[in-house]
Amino acid sequence: MDKVRAKKHLGQHFLTDENIARKIGDTLTLHGYDHVLEIGPGMGVLTKYLLEKDIETHVIEIDTESVEYLNAHYFKLHGKIHAMDFLKSDIRAIFGDQPFAITGNFPYNISSQIVFKAIEMRDQVPEFTGMFQKEVAERICEQPGTKAYGILSVLTQAFYDAEYLFTVSEKVFNPPPKVKSGVLRLTRKATYELPCDEKLFFRVVKTAFQQRRKTLRNSLKTFNLPPNLKEDAIFGRRPEQLAVADFIQLTTKIQETM
Repeated sequence: MDKVRAKKHLGQHFLTDENIARKIGDTLTLHGYDHVLEIGPGMGVLTKYLLEKDIETHVIEIDTESVEYLNAHYFKLHGKIHAMDFLKSDIRAIFGDQPFAITGNFPYNISSQIVFKAIEMRDQVPEFTGMFQKEVAERICEQPGTKAYGILSVLTQAFYDAEYLFTVSEKVFNPPPKVKSGVLRLTRKATYELPCDEKLFFRVVKTAFQQRRKTLRNSLKTFNLPPNLKEDAIFGRRPEQLAVADFIQLTTKIQETM
């Protein structure tokens, strides 16, 4: 097999620029782990640069045609190609209790879900790098006070330091997407357990941003908070005005009433 057909239903846009692929591979610092999992390797444009590094590379790919291509062209990957859906698979079974990084040129239609799954596995994922739709990459790294700042920004930055590294033109893909791409790096924080109820934190953040133009006093009505708590100054603010630390403080206040 000489090449793999890009499949629209899988959101495949194959990177064709070797220099960009090398740069994405170099976003990994290789600190704190000996294994890396590449999601959606396609024809291995990034994979070949990962295989040059002093790290054990595994790839996970849902497209059977790509799996066949990788098996035929990358002998170093034999036994490390996992023909599975990342979102539906037990990734811990691949690595046991070993830490691993995640990287890839992620399908844009599921990239946010990939981040959320990585957050669930953060005790084993000290680093996460890769390419997203530019708008999504910017949203992940966004700071409070802007329209782009939202659920994805808060939940990611609660556990990881986020860096937007560089932008990639739509012209270096086949077929070209209709949007630009952005490459980022997430580095797990030294303290990645929250000092409040984690499930409640997620619920508070998601509920607040569902009505982001309202003050928290109005957007969090479903929590049936006592009147005296709602007089707290924090409830007069809108969700995009709150940093991660503020959401932790907010969750702790709500937790104390439950």
